[in-house]
Amino acid sequence: MIDLLGIQLFLQVGPTLPLPAPFAVMEALRAVEVRMSNNGRDGFQLTFAVGRDALLDSSLIASGMFEPPARVVVTLVMGAMPEVLIDGIVTNLQFTCSPEAGESVLHVTGEDLTLMMDLEEHSRTFELRPDFAIVTELLAPYLARYQIMPVVTPTTGVPLPTELTPTWQGTDLACIRHLAENNGFVFFVEPVAPGVSRAYWGPDAPQGLPQPAINVGENSHRASEGPLSGSYDALGPATPVVNITEPNTGVQIPVSIPPITALPPTVRAAPSLRTSVARNTTGLSPAQALLEGLAATARSSNPIQLTGEVDGVRYGAVLRSRRLVGIRGMGLTWDGLYNVEQVTHRIQPGEYKQGFTLKRSGFISPTPVVPP
Repeated sequence: MIDLLGIQLFLQVGPTLPLPAPFAVMEALRAVEVRMSNNGRDGFQLTFAVGRDALLDSSLIASGMFEPPARVVVTLVMGAMPEVLIDGIVTNLQFTCSPEAGESVLHVTGEDLTLMMDLEEHSRTFELRPDFAIVTELLAPYLARYQIMPVVTPTTGVPLPTELTPTWQGTDLACIRHLAENNGFVFFVEPVAPGVSRAYWGPDAPQGLPQPAINVGENSHRASEGPLSGSYDALGPATPVVNITEPNTGVQIPVSIPPITALPPTVRAAPSLRTSVARNTTGLSPAQALLEGLAATARSSNPIQLTGEVDGVRYGAVLRSRRLVGIRGMGLTWDGLYNVEQVTHRIQPGEYKQGFTLKRSGFISPTPVVPP
């Protein structure tokens, strides 16, 4: 445990069930960086000062405590509630041995628990089961071993054996993500308590209530560190064109994609300057093609981006990706709610910074105020 300006940092490590790190390990910890992102896996890097505290080697190196695939949990306590930044697996070690006293360091790098779902390839057949049942089956082994609780949205549609027998060759993670894309869903694993995570498979929507707002202004409450930078990528959004093939005649039939309700909503949506043609709709039913079009629309519907940084102590909360956050002080056009796309937490003695990237679909928020 490290007390950092009123914020306590806890580190747990172990083979499968992580335990509190020894005092000597916490004393050697110099920096923590955790990356949360809506795209790809979350990751972390721990930096330790390493010295020759034994005749032949450093005890931190010799113990093998952080050798892959060790499990690491990083938790902050701000006030009374623990906030788990990451529950992950060590994938890489970098040891720099310096002749100068006190300059040798060990970097421990890793990724979130979805890594363990992406290591072994299997060949499977799934008969008479809807997609959500397949996902639930694939996630079951990870509940007992890594305490990952499945949160799976039910789906309908069971292919008959005379029409199609679903088969898969690859890793569990690749199969789960493939089924998510087929239904216009997303899949991710995030920690909910020390040593416990949830695996979410369902619609791509912001999770939970909006987080405390970020203000532009040096003397304001929960102010940003320095300026916020906004950008509008006019080539970002794209209108998908989806066609299916009529099996008897081979005629291409267009599938109409209705506009989706953006979250958070905006008054002036950014127009689509490009069109994209869906190329993986062969053999899909109209309903499946519609889901593919909606998923393609959602993936390219946030061309408005903000980047910046907050002081974690002054902000007083852990900013998380896959959630909403409010912005104040940039004017009517840019203020309002945004999706948190990515957050990088950087912690070291005397400092806690949170760099972030926010996105949304257009300008001007329909709500006059954002949560405090």
